[in-house]
Amino acid sequence: MLRHWLAVLLLAVSGSVYAVERVVSLAPSLTEIVVELGSADLLVGVLDAGERPAELKDLPSVGRYGQLDMERLLSLKPDLLLLWPGSVGPAQREQLKRLNIPTYVADPHNLKQLTAQIEAIATQLGRPDRGVTLAADLRQKLDDLRQRYRRDTSLQVFYQVWDRPLYTVGGGQIISDALEVCGARNVFADLTLPAPQVSVEAVLQRNPEVILASDQAQLEAWKAWPQVTAVARGQLLLVTDKGLERPSGQMIEATARLCQLIAPNR
Repeated sequence: MLRHWLAVLLLAVSGSVYAVERVVSLAPSLTEIVVELGSADLLVGVLDAGERPAELKDLPSVGRYGQLDMERLLSLKPDLLLLWPGSVGPAQREQLKRLNIPTYVADPHNLKQLTAQIEAIATQLGRPDRGVTLAADLRQKLDDLRQRYRRDTSLQVFYQVWDRPLYTVGGGQIISDALEVCGARNVFADLTLPAPQVSVEAVLQRNPEVILASDQAQLEAWKAWPQVTAVARGQLLLVTDKGLERPSGQMIEATARLCQLIAPNR
């Protein structure tokens, strides 16, 4: 026990003195990154939200979004926590700070930050070479996508998150960056909130050339405004890919599928 907490202290002071042995992931996207780095063997607990990777089906749960089971987490004796701020409420984040367990916080707002954080997580896990290799591969794929889908004038896109009330994504949200990779621009990129509420009138004013949504009924509702360019051109596109919602390495493949949806002729 003394050796365990001495090692934890060394990691907290220096960042990555030794390869950690007991990792708890507090977001599905971070769990995916650990798996993508071939380091699932280090995970001793995860925060649940949706379907898990098959190799982690029997791993202990430490709660769900906004409902962290602190007692269960402590019983797992983690020497590293991987945290996305939105997965744990403010009060419990403060509790985690007081526990002094080494914590890596990941909150990427664009794909460049995502690949850098994948490298950083690999370093935290004591397996930096894996991070360098994976990040280089992902950056190459992104460069290829940017080249393939580059446009002189960006395609104007409205990305609908929900309809009642009407929500979209702001310019600081990583999905906005994915759209840019595809030669498109989020028509609400000037808004700073991650998921701002907007009005139908605001969408009409910005007149998107493409409307994306994850629900067919939401798309059909836009046909009430035939003056919108996206409606006139029949560019009401259904996004069924949940990969865009999880910023891990797989998001680059999800971005490739988004590009193909928006511009199938490229």
